[in-house]
Amino acid sequence: MYRSRVPSNVAYVSEEDGAISVLDLKTLSVVRRVQPQEVAPRGLAVTADGKYLITSNKNTKDAAVFSTPELRLVKRLGLGSSPEFLKLNPSGDRIFATFEPSSAGGPGKPPSSGDTDNDTNGPPAQIASFHIGDWRQGPTSTAGQETESIEFSRDGALMLVANEAQNSIGIFNAVSGAHVRDIGLTAYGIRPRGVKTSPTGSRYAITMESSGTLLEMDQDFKVVKAVPTGARPYGLAFDRDGKRIFVAAAAARKLQVFSTDSMQLMAEIPIGQRCWHFTFTPDDSQILLACGRSNNVIVVDANSYRPVRTIEGFGLPWGIVTYPKSYGSLDLP
Repeated sequence: MYRSRVPSNVAYVSEEDGAISVLDLKTLSVVRRVQPQEVAPRGLAVTADGKYLITSNKNTKDAAVFSTPELRLVKRLGLGSSPEFLKLNPSGDRIFATFEPSSAGGPGKPPSSGDTDNDTNGPPAQIASFHIGDWRQGPTSTAGQETESIEFSRDGALMLVANEAQNSIGIFNAVSGAHVRDIGLTAYGIRPRGVKTSPTGSRYAITMESSGTLLEMDQDFKVVKAVPTGARPYGLAFDRDGKRIFVAAAAARKLQVFSTDSMQLMAEIPIGQRCWHFTFTPDDSQILLACGRSNNVIVVDANSYRPVRTIEGFGLPWGIVTYPKSYGSLDLP
């Protein structure tokens, strides 16, 4: 009976070395780690009911669906070369996954430069979609080269994707997958990486990795403000009230906190190496960061910004999400 229960008050961590770890959020300790065959997970998402954990796997051109009570593999979803980012739509009935046919890394090969893939001359990236539960494939959208983060408008009607190589945000019809328009961002920075919708749906935040820029767009996709960040910003998230924007500046080894209204820098928190993604705990009291090159998860207080704990022993942690679901760079708007 215990094994059939959906785990609660937990965080899931994807590790590029091939493992998935489960953290007990009460004790802040690892309570389970599995290492399935032929799974090298990057992106991950947990379904709205907590029954399934989905990972995108860089070496096998697919996504994997796990039953959370036992972390048992139940389904593989075919994608293409270098799958990376996963995102549930707001209604929670479909999962979207980016993959990059032009990636110089490709399955089983290292990227051509650092942690990013830089082949801009090959075929464009794709965003595949699948229905939760029966895992039927839905529409696939064609984006730009090196498409990274996925986000949705608050009403779920539009899908936004970050086209790194084109310095643009692609806008798609979330139901049909049809391309609507592109928003050029070259005037503001280089390589958009993270995209987030505010809890109110009135604005969007975007990180631009190579220029160290945080942008704010209104609901009509007009840039209203651009401010500098620490080096190599990627993951970002609004807090639940929408009053603060948290940015993981990976190369600067800082988690930065900005006021949503003024876009002024409020605080900086020292973190580890290559901390790309992070999540609030379900009660919003703490933030957990997956730090890939430090091989650890760093926990900080979400209000005092003080360190709480460092959890060691991971192998290239990439992403982190919680159940119950909470705000973070990978989950919820």
